[in-house]
Amino acid sequence: TDTKGCCGMNFSEVFKQSNQLCKVSPDGKYLATCVQYRLVVRDVNTLQILQLYTCLDQVASMEWSSDSLFILCAMYKRGLVQVWSLEQPDWHCKIDEGSIGLVSSRWSPDGRHILNTTEFHLRVTVWSLCNKSVSYIKYPKACQKGMDFSADGRYMALAERRDCKDYISVFVCDDWHLLRHFETDTQDLAGVEWSPNGCVLAAWDSCLEYKMLLYSLDGRLLSTYSAYEWSLGIKSVAWSPSSQFLAIGSYDEKVRILNHITWKKLTEFEHHPTITNSKAVVFKEVEKRPVIPTEDLSIQQIAMESSLFDIQSKYEIPPLPVQVPVVKPDPDRANPKIGISAIAFSVDNRYLATKNDCMPQSVWVWDMQRLGPTAVLEQTAPVRFFAWDPRRPRLALCTGNTKLYLWSPAGCVSVKVPVEGGFQVQSLFWHCSGDSVVLLGKDQLCLCYMATDEEKHMLRSHVVGLGVACFTSH
Repeated sequence: TDTKGCCGMNFSEVFKQSNQLCKVSPDGKYLATCVQYRLVVRDVNTLQILQLYTCLDQVASMEWSSDSLFILCAMYKRGLVQVWSLEQPDWHCKIDEGSIGLVSSRWSPDGRHILNTTEFHLRVTVWSLCNKSVSYIKYPKACQKGMDFSADGRYMALAERRDCKDYISVFVCDDWHLLRHFETDTQDLAGVEWSPNGCVLAAWDSCLEYKMLLYSLDGRLLSTYSAYEWSLGIKSVAWSPSSQFLAIGSYDEKVRILNHITWKKLTEFEHHPTITNSKAVVFKEVEKRPVIPTEDLSIQQIAMESSLFDIQSKYEIPPLPVQVPVVKPDPDRANPKIGISAIAFSVDNRYLATKNDCMPQSVWVWDMQRLGPTAVLEQTAPVRFFAWDPRRPRLALCTGNTKLYLWSPAGCVSVKVPVEGGFQVQSLFWHCSGDSVVLLGKDQLCLCYMATDEEKHMLRSHVVGLGVACFTSH
């Protein structure tokens, strides 16, 4: 593929996509994208098209099966799901929910059953691709995260609502029989999530009541945690990969860390608008418009070298104390921008990244060994999305402009995506190898390939002060 080098990274050419529907297969070999009603499957290394499928309507959601052999495409308006086979392109399957409608569709962990949630959350229909059997699960609750599978794929937890009360049912995914069914002490259950080791199920109440409940696999209540009363409560939740920590982001702009021994609070992280902690490095993005004497340029040069006029950006480290830009939320508007909206642990459990909606231009990185802030990335625009490398402690983020930003313990990098006409990065995700990042624009995508160790060695001459790489994007 046509790639261009930039700051030790290579970028692929640009491809079309619709609705940000773009996913790498679980085995890392293929890249599937939806372009309106077409499903395109490419080889992830060469980006050559391997298969092209035509769906019956514009696709609303798309997902790979766990073994990378099948892809489901859901068309919610029509109440339809189509399933395509990578090995047998002529084989296909159509599931029609008919007049009962469809609001979500997903694979079971075995990659041979599809779970469709019907309109108004009347039921979950489990369709088997093996024997065409159908099972029904009643009373699924419409909430933030009403269904979750354990990491080993053996169990499914489902939030339920019946007779004005909240329940959780735990099903065995082999044959969908009910293992446990219990009432939860919640006003309005908002979500369920298994710990990565599958031993504990976290369930939390809606934002109107601060309550976190922790259950064992057999439905015993292990612990209840509430930080405060009479104020908006939990906004975001994340388990550490080791299952030792549960991080709870709240509307009071704090993150509380529970430990897995006692399920009591280990510490809490506050997002202070004034940073005075010398152990926290503030990386401030600074933009510069290049000054070019126009009399030295011919019209032809200006036409050919439009990149001369690109806004360059780099990170600078201002002296402490540093004021973080704060946006006061409008209390009269629905869903005010306040509280911790995004929270994620690095793969090695060492770092936690958070975003406080009152500080939309900043990402905070916390050291889980020191239990304090280690870095604050202050961008020139609100942060749209961030994601950790699945193999090493490295954070990628985007702000809706033409740049990709990376943080690692070594420092920060700002890299311009070298696409003609500009490519505004709205979202991103990592390839499972950690060797590349898929960048998603409004209706395009492009891959960014990370530098190899050899290339990184050559780049070390760029490192300046404090062991921090402050690369200027070209």
